[in-house]
Amino acid sequence: MSAEQEIIPPWYKQFWPWFLIGLLASSVTFSIVYLVLSIHFYDGTVERDYYKRGLAINEQLAKQEHARELGLEAVMLADPLTGDIVIDLQGERRPERLYLELIFPTESSRDRSLVLEHVRDGRYVTMIDEPLNYRWYLHLQPAEGQDAEWRLTGEAHFPADSGIPLSPGI
Repeated sequence: MSAEQEIIPPWYKQFWPWFLIGLLASSVTFSIVYLVLSIHFYDGTVERDYYKRGLAINEQLAKQEHARELGLEAVMLADPLTGDIVIDLQGERRPERLYLELIFPTESSRDRSLVLEHVRDGRYVTMIDEPLNYRWYLHLQPAEGQDAEWRLTGEAHFPADSGIPLSPGI
């Protein structure tokens, strides 16, 4: 036997096994955290019928082109204190009601549909129950749903101090 024998400590007192176990434990922990966050904060940005909606884009473009032919434009004012939403519509058509869709870019649960009543000379009014904040996409049309003959679109950052233009463009 040799005079000097090397003493090897048990595995649980060495560095490398704990390093490898730590890597595995951290990856499992992060995976579980990301899974819980992705389930809890589902954004719902992808439509179930995305293929049909993609094919129907020509119909939406035709509605906006029809609004351009009619010379329609609108300006929207939103009062954050009272919740009043006023739209001044310019052009040939003046329906009794307008339907305004407020679309939040990342959370479909925050989307809203409003009905505006005609007051006088192209002015339409409605009220909203809580103030609008952040960025929204706006769709204004004379009928509810996909059956409208024209559509005006816009984008707004609320609260807004000035008028928000709604035009036939995309």
